[in-house]
Amino acid sequence: MSRTVDVAVIGGGILGLATARALLLADPRRSVAVLEKEARWGAHQSGHNSNVIHSGLYYRPGSLKARLARAGGEAMIRYCDEHGVPVRRTGKLVVATSERQLPGLESLADRGRANGVTVSRLGRSEIAQREPNVAGVAALDVAETAMTDFGAVCRALAAELTQLGAILRTGASARAFDAAQGRTVIHTDDEEFRARVLVNCAGLHSDDVARAAGHRPTVRIMPFRGEYTEVRPGRRDVVRNPVYPVPDPDLPFLGVHVTPMLDGAVHVGPNAVPALAREGYRWRDIDTRLLAGLVRDPALRGLVRRYWRYGAVEMARSLSWRLYVREVRKLVPALTGHDLRRHGSGVRAQAVRDTGELVDDFVIDRTPRAVHVLNAPSPAATSSLHIGSHVAADVFEHLGDDDLARAVRAATAA
Repeated sequence: MSRTVDVAVIGGGILGLATARALLLADPRRSVAVLEKEARWGAHQSGHNSNVIHSGLYYRPGSLKARLARAGGEAMIRYCDEHGVPVRRTGKLVVATSERQLPGLESLADRGRANGVTVSRLGRSEIAQREPNVAGVAALDVAETAMTDFGAVCRALAAELTQLGAILRTGASARAFDAAQGRTVIHTDDEEFRARVLVNCAGLHSDDVARAAGHRPTVRIMPFRGEYTEVRPGRRDVVRNPVYPVPDPDLPFLGVHVTPMLDGAVHVGPNAVPALAREGYRWRDIDTRLLAGLVRDPALRGLVRRYWRYGAVEMARSLSWRLYVREVRKLVPALTGHDLRRHGSGVRAQAVRDTGELVDDFVIDRTPRAVHVLNAPSPAATSSLHIGSHVAADVFEHLGDDDLARAVRAATAA
């Protein structure tokens, strides 16, 4: 069976769904298909994360991340309220546990204020009043942070897209691509879709999809697994609201944090270790083809040279419960190994340059008939509605509707 559409979106995570929504809200006459290889929406990164709506604290002023995070977070909170998705404004503390972290804390405060984030400095006594079980010499109180359930957001987006007339397919893996009559033809097991514009939001597989569609991506994806624990029942009052460490400014990871969830659970994590498969949620999940490619990849050698010390520490914590608990106790000394238990993991699609540099900002490549989202790290879920509009504007330019593209960009900027 063959279908002809204006736009085909590969990937039914939060960003792919948000892009399809932005397209149809801007022009309901367009035909849009969303193809997801799994049996449910948001099955990977969108459904395996901390569920934090970030404030825009961490991101370099002027970067695409910074421009989209602050407004995107407020848009996500409104969306949740309007569509019955659980959401709660909690605020959070970013805690310096030693004097040597104070310059990093001040740098974060400067970044946050430059990005329009409400940031207050707390001393030891104020930390103790807010979070009695948290150890710190100073902290930032970040007011705009909120909690939600991004898996539920994906389901709400899919329901809205059904009402908007989108063609939605789960269990529809894009097996092959070719070109015919100025369109990209996407072959799945059961159907083919002939699209004027392809949007690649395939996350962990985005570079593979780009290559299969005839593009040479500017980066490649290396999967990193983040492993979580949870606080056992009876000790879940250990913190009241999210508590984060001061992150390493040279790395695009936020460190092991403690996050009370909306259902009452308290999650701790994640760490960041190399995954041995694109969907490598456990150490025993191994993709020999991926590993063979990595061994030959100069980017991996560059990555090892740049970050081997950090990587060795993270892997040691992953393999040693004692070392992991020691790291958690730097932030919350009241927690012991008996208070924690393993609680699954997520895998992050991390873009890496040829030199081995980890890419911190969004990477979106355009080709004549496609838009490829090749790096969408945190706060991608937070900012997904605005990122979706950003991608939709690129799509409208491909479709020859420059006026609509400008209107979508202007609405997002507002």
